[in-house]
Amino acid sequence: MSLGANARVRLATLVFNALLFCTAALSCASLSPFVVLAQNPTTAPSEAAASGKHNMTMEDFLHIKEIEDAQISPEGKWVAYRVGTNNLKDDKYKKRIWMVSTSGGEALPLTRESESSSHPRWSNDGKYTAFLSAHEEGKSGEESKKQVWTLRREGGEAEQLTDTVQDVDDFVWSPSGDRLVLVLKDPTPEEIEAAKNRDKEKDSDAEDAKPKPRPWVIDRLRFKEDEIGYLDRRRKHLYVFVLADHKLTQITSGDYDDEQPAWSPDGRSIAFTSNRTENPDTNFNTDIWVVKADNTDQGKSLLRVTTKPGTYESPTWSPDGKWIAFTSQIEPKLFWYATAHLSIASVTGGEEKVLTRKLDRNVTSPRFSPDGKWIYFIDTDDGTQDLLRIPAAGGEISRVIAERHMVNSFSMTADGTLAAAISGVSQPAEIYLLSASRELRKLTTTNDALLAQLRLPEVEYVHFKSKDGTSVAGYLYKPVDYKPGVRYPAILRLHGGPTLAYLEEFIPDPQFLAANGYVVLAPNPRGSIGYGEDFCKAIFADWGKKDYEDDMAMVDYAVAQGIADPDRLGVGGHSYGAMSTNFIIAQTNRFKAALSNAGEFLYVTNWGADEYVREWEYELGLPWENRAQWEKLSMFNSATKIKTPTLITGGDIDWNVPIANSEQMYATLKRLGVPTMLIVYPGEYHDFVRPSFVADLRIRMLFWFNHYIKGEGPAAPPQKSSE
Repeated sequence: MSLGANARVRLATLVFNALLFCTAALSCASLSPFVVLAQNPTTAPSEAAASGKHNMTMEDFLHIKEIEDAQISPEGKWVAYRVGTNNLKDDKYKKRIWMVSTSGGEALPLTRESESSSHPRWSNDGKYTAFLSAHEEGKSGEESKKQVWTLRREGGEAEQLTDTVQDVDDFVWSPSGDRLVLVLKDPTPEEIEAAKNRDKEKDSDAEDAKPKPRPWVIDRLRFKEDEIGYLDRRRKHLYVFVLADHKLTQITSGDYDDEQPAWSPDGRSIAFTSNRTENPDTNFNTDIWVVKADNTDQGKSLLRVTTKPGTYESPTWSPDGKWIAFTSQIEPKLFWYATAHLSIASVTGGEEKVLTRKLDRNVTSPRFSPDGKWIYFIDTDDGTQDLLRIPAAGGEISRVIAERHMVNSFSMTADGTLAAAISGVSQPAEIYLLSASRELRKLTTTNDALLAQLRLPEVEYVHFKSKDGTSVAGYLYKPVDYKPGVRYPAILRLHGGPTLAYLEEFIPDPQFLAANGYVVLAPNPRGSIGYGEDFCKAIFADWGKKDYEDDMAMVDYAVAQGIADPDRLGVGGHSYGAMSTNFIIAQTNRFKAALSNAGEFLYVTNWGADEYVREWEYELGLPWENRAQWEKLSMFNSATKIKTPTLITGGDIDWNVPIANSEQMYATLKRLGVPTMLIVYPGEYHDFVRPSFVADLRIRMLFWFNHYIKGEGPAAPPQKSSE
């Protein structure tokens, strides 16, 4: 016996209200109604109970932990890593450093649950783990600046190592372990003032002690960025920090951002990336530079390693200090549509050699093997993210870990032992050890207890033909209780980017929808990475044509396979996925409901209002010179064709895709009489982090889809009378 629609709605409402209005005392127990909300209507409660498992609920969704940044200790005995957790009590997403022995056993937390820490890095002798953390609250009750902290591996309390007036954005240990290179952004006047006053006792109250607001003085072309705000002339530079006396020396300067530092093996030099063109805001150029670690002229004497236009990043030194490997986008006009290759050049400069041109896949995280014979790297290929290696002099590429999966980070010891964070479509990332003999062994079980309680959907990686015959791929999630021969309601879930892709990883959103009786279609249309540069650039300045045909081809495939019900279809996405959603519902009325989360609608509105002033000009041209192209692509001009009930959502401080887009789309559809609703989340940027809002969005999505696709319940959770 299954619950009726009205009963499910009443229970869902209890859950929704509990989540929205719980105070800091919110606990797992208070979320228990989610178990009923997310139960698949096609499965009887007794059947689920007999299996000892249940379908994914919102409570489960929020309790999935995210593992990243696998860092193996120099002697290979421990792996430190970062775990991201939704802290329901504080309603915050927090990061914590953990450590696990490579011989197995229980993982150990290194940092406090109440704080957010990241970027674990071992000292070269393996005795210390350093990390970044805003470790404790300041005297005013506000969070302190993010600093470098260290922990002895044998145990004890963390000790603050740096004490800068601004946040430490990044750091790297020197080979000898006696110094750090820090990445620090020039401090604000408020930070300088606060530093002068922080140790002084004040007679005034806390309100009077707060820095007075100042006007933003802006004179840059690219003048805003999501999660940062307005951009001024303060820049990121490199500093050398000496552990013995805590002396801090600035070694680069200028109206440029200097990032991604990497020490030379002898500790005398530091490679880094920087756009030092005449006007960095007008292009995507970055070069690899080298500065002496004991530099005293703040980086006025630099060695330039790369000289051609393009984006060169992630420098790494060969063990003998003669070569630097890095990633290179050698088609600068294509910016993010261009393939990122693996290249190498002499540290003294000269012609760089592209090693992976024939591979034609995006490369990240290059690292030399300890003997210098190989360069290891991660690539994105055919819906996977793999660990590969190539001879340092060039040659045949080999796969280090050959199964379908997603490797999101790796590190290695002197004997070639590798630690990696690896995920699969039915397994959130965990830490794995790859020995020198190539035996892959799982070390952590962070999410295993939760997964053991869940009935997860079957996920297939499928291929199909688009309208013009192009082969396209995507992931098809079947409902948890899928029965062959039965057609199910289906959601076309579109990825962002546009140059991202669905990969062989555990993604909670389609898992949650599949747990609620939906087929989920997650295509990688043209524009997606992992299928070559031609496939990726096929939508350059031409959004919503070839990718639209590819997206619809997956819908047709699922219908032809007898899996998806053509009369019960929904569509939705975030960012570019929302832009694609907006385009689709302006082309066809096949879909009964849509979700547009942080999408764009009237494109010219974004010029100067979002963070993409360079990207717009590169791809569509200046709006006063090429207005026809802007208007041709803008879905605002096709608004009268939209008939699909559309839920529109976004964060109120999103400067990636400003909320004005969502507001304009909502006002337009409302005026045209199309069923719509606008949900604005306070204090959220482009990507939401507050757990209660993460859950709220998914619950509203489920109500919307259930109402318009399944014909079940109201389109929105009922509100309390106090709202």
